[in-house]
Amino acid sequence: MIRHRPHGSGHPYAETEDQRVPAEPLAGEAVDLRVRASAKVTAVVCEWHEEGAQPITLTLAPADAGRAAEGEPDGGHLAAAQARAARAAAGSWRVRTGKLEAGKRYRYRFLATLEDGASRTTKWFETSAAVWRETGGKLHGDRIVPGSVRWLADVHGVRRVRFEMELGEKAHVVGFGERFDAVDQRGRELDAVVFEQYKSQGEHGRTYLPMPFALVVDGRDTWGFHVVTSRRTWYAIGATIRVEAEVGPEAELAVSTYAGTPAQVLDAFLDDAGRPGELPEWVFRLWASGNEWNTQQRVMAEMDLHREHDIPVGALVIEAWSDESTFTAFRGAEYEPSEEPHRYADYTFPADGPWPDPKGMVDELHERDIKVLLWQIPLQKMRPHPKHQAAVDARQLAERGYGVKEADGRPYRNRGWWFPLALMPDLSAGEVRDWWTAKRRYLVEEVGVDGFKTDGGEHAWGYDLRYADGRSGAEGNGLFPVHYARAFGDLLRQYGKAPVTFSRAGFTGSQPHGAFWAGDEDSTWQAFRNSIRAGITASACGIVYWGWDLAGFSGEVPSAELYLRAAGASCFMPIMQYHSEFNHHRTPSRDRTPWNVAERTGDQRVLPVFRALAKMRERLVPYLVEEARKAVGGGAPLMRGLFFDHPDDPAVWRHPLQYKLGDALLVAPVTEPDVSEISVYLPEGTWVHVWTGTRLTGGQEVTLPALLAHPPVLCAAERWPDLATVFSA
Repeated sequence: MIRHRPHGSGHPYAETEDQRVPAEPLAGEAVDLRVRASAKVTAVVCEWHEEGAQPITLTLAPADAGRAAEGEPDGGHLAAAQARAARAAAGSWRVRTGKLEAGKRYRYRFLATLEDGASRTTKWFETSAAVWRETGGKLHGDRIVPGSVRWLADVHGVRRVRFEMELGEKAHVVGFGERFDAVDQRGRELDAVVFEQYKSQGEHGRTYLPMPFALVVDGRDTWGFHVVTSRRTWYAIGATIRVEAEVGPEAELAVSTYAGTPAQVLDAFLDDAGRPGELPEWVFRLWASGNEWNTQQRVMAEMDLHREHDIPVGALVIEAWSDESTFTAFRGAEYEPSEEPHRYADYTFPADGPWPDPKGMVDELHERDIKVLLWQIPLQKMRPHPKHQAAVDARQLAERGYGVKEADGRPYRNRGWWFPLALMPDLSAGEVRDWWTAKRRYLVEEVGVDGFKTDGGEHAWGYDLRYADGRSGAEGNGLFPVHYARAFGDLLRQYGKAPVTFSRAGFTGSQPHGAFWAGDEDSTWQAFRNSIRAGITASACGIVYWGWDLAGFSGEVPSAELYLRAAGASCFMPIMQYHSEFNHHRTPSRDRTPWNVAERTGDQRVLPVFRALAKMRERLVPYLVEEARKAVGGGAPLMRGLFFDHPDDPAVWRHPLQYKLGDALLVAPVTEPDVSEISVYLPEGTWVHVWTGTRLTGGQEVTLPALLAHPPVLCAAERWPDLATVFSA
């Protein structure tokens, strides 16, 4: 009948129509109290008790039903889902209190009157106003500006700490996880919280993969810092680095600092965060994917077209393989529900079904030297009401207490737009990880799949959730995607497979767990530029195996020019893959396969240029394996901004989208349309233009041709004898 959640849905960037705003007020602020009520409610009042004063009654008024329940549209998983959230404003009531005073407790509850004269009352809620003070907790760390430390506290204790760190006048600050808006964060404000921003991540300044770590490049005085927390943090990079961080009941925070070259700083950080492991060479071949490839016939047809068009492919990601209910069984499979994990023999695959022979399909793909990854989601779907095996899985999760929990012990129900109200397994517990992955064991052990696309690790919302490892939501939500990728990596290792997971979400500690991609993005030039920034910044934080949906996965197919420019850049990134979004099987197709892009655009250059790039990528694999081995062994990242190798060269910052791929190759992506030549900055040394063999001296800008078939790439002269054949074939 009536609902009030002081912190709302837990959405980190938007308010809901049933929350307190602000959820944690400062002294001198008034509070907007909101409730959601059913259509039968005709009036709502609030009993407001201020400590040391007489109680008062506040009358709530209906809110404007035109308001969006989650603020302005900001990146829900689907536009339709976001529209549903906006409609939730209907039935909202609100009232504004007077200004709150520090040191006082405030209690309140709501009384609703129904149209039949009956009434309903909520439980009591409590709040207080916080103030910033010079004392209150313990902060450990170096390079902290004297006198800058402040503690935010209310009657319940310390909530946050704020402090500043020294920053040189000409210093540049890179990191904070995967960032789409800029490589150098100087002059910007940002935060570190795991969030599913559906497209336009750069424009919103949000990310799936944040980290409270940054590299400070100040000529030869390079250093880095790590705010040692999994709670939310905020940063303002100006004359100093201003940091604000949530703290727990202990009111204590540590900041680790590291010094040395950029590679040495990153190496020291990875000692704390966890080190990436080496993945097999096949991850460096072309990856193929399309969300509408939802049958065995369609998958094999696409792989046949790769062979027909002579475009080598090394990995196939099958997203739409499952029953969309358990995410453990192939769609169309017939079987009996079971309390125990199924074996392959438990399933019958009808000959006229969508997947008549999954194991035979995987075996044939392996014979073609194509590895197979299957899509996953870390949720137990509850809409529509689960039946058959999904009902068994949901019951087990609830009865055994295997789910993430609300503060009152009830199972957490997903508050986001994607798979709303789904249960979420508590993968912080080894027992739950084993239970969850055992249901998928046959896929690895018997079907023979080679990896998993571990999608959607951003669904934990709410500061007061409870995890089995003892953490609250405030400190555990950011670690959920780390546990998720770890669980599937462990499953693969168990059966002798390399731990190839392909995730978009993560946090500090994700570095050891597989590969990553940049998430959902449109097919635009701006998204192309944003994705390059994401790769450079993620790599600066220790993510070695990184890629993106080349030329974007959403919307109308990209132009031939954008597609080939993106393919040319992706050929020189750690992971090269194409992927397309679900489009309800409408025609014409929006697949991002080179043959479909060629057909849709009518551009005859697409197939031959893409073919040449894919074949060159095959020749590049031994080099990538060698350079990745150096990176995981403590060297510089595989993909890295020029500042990593040339921190004392101020000119590299004028070309933030140029990057190195390993020690030898310098890549200058063409990220604007209608370009026939490009200005490229060459750092110190001697460089060879890989397409002409021309030797060029570093320390200058040069103009190079920008042919679609020949992406602007240079090779360090001392490595050219080893790599010349890669580009001459």
